[in-house]
Amino acid sequence: MSSKSSSPSNLKLVGLVVAWYAGNTFYNIYNKKATNMIHAHWFVACAQLVVGIVWSAIMWGTGMRKTPNLTAADIASCVPIGLFACLSHAGSVLAMGVGAVSFAQIVKACEPVFAAIIGILVPPMDIKPMLAYAMLIPIVGGVGIACIKEGKGVDINYTAFMWASIANFAAALKGKLGGSVTKALKADKSKNMDSANVYAVMNIISFLFTVPMVVIAEASSLQEEWDKAVDAHGAQALITNIVLSGFFFYVYNEFAFAFTSSVGAVTSSVLNTAKRVIIIVVSSIVFAEAMERNTIIGSAVAICGTFAYSLASKKAAPKKKAE
Repeated sequence: MSSKSSSPSNLKLVGLVVAWYAGNTFYNIYNKKATNMIHAHWFVACAQLVVGIVWSAIMWGTGMRKTPNLTAADIASCVPIGLFACLSHAGSVLAMGVGAVSFAQIVKACEPVFAAIIGILVPPMDIKPMLAYAMLIPIVGGVGIACIKEGKGVDINYTAFMWASIANFAAALKGKLGGSVTKALKADKSKNMDSANVYAVMNIISFLFTVPMVVIAEASSLQEEWDKAVDAHGAQALITNIVLSGFFFYVYNEFAFAFTSSVGAVTSSVLNTAKRVIIIVVSSIVFAEAMERNTIIGSAVAICGTFAYSLASKKAAPKKKAE
């Protein structure tokens, strides 16, 4: 009885995936619209996190969700996760702000490469099967092919590539360092830390790390950039795109967290790979982003490599021998 009642239904899982995919797609659309309007991308990233904080406050304040019951030590253990969540989110926003959404998604398909390196360098060491490491070759090769333009040779938006790579690096560290912390918090029922609250707390800490970056990078020009954006697009359109991008960012991550906690990291990773295909196609249509032959071939190779890496990594867990 316990196994059946505790395991999520297929209908619920399908619903989580649909909500995750839809939220992520809408987030990428509204995020790109917002960053096209205002050249203050750290500010946009920060404002998106504020929307999530307001949503969490409403859920806790109305009693629709239990309020986390954390000690100072618990919060301190979450700080590194929040830091890398900040860099992962901001890196993605800045990458898509200065370059095409499709290009940023292609580079972000390289996240398993960063995860594999972090898994070896940061203790405890996480060694994958050789087949998984072999699948990193088509991932890197696919991204390389996508960067070759016909008649131009290698054509890379280096700023977008840098920020997308920073996002990959931070996401890998967040996954590596955060796994044991979130597992321990979820295990203690008195702390009220289900997957939704884990993400909510991480979102708040991420915001606190993002604010100083807004001050350092954009405070001196923020008012000027805001006025330019309002004059060109109107305050309502600007605020609407920022708020909607923040709402869908929070919602899709919450559904993704819920799905991962229900099925495990490997299945979630596979579906996360498929998600990139949808985003690349939709963004190419919505924003009229050119998709040359090499871009299509390269992105397909990289995404298939990521898919294969996720499946191959499933065999990484060694079986304990009976003593």
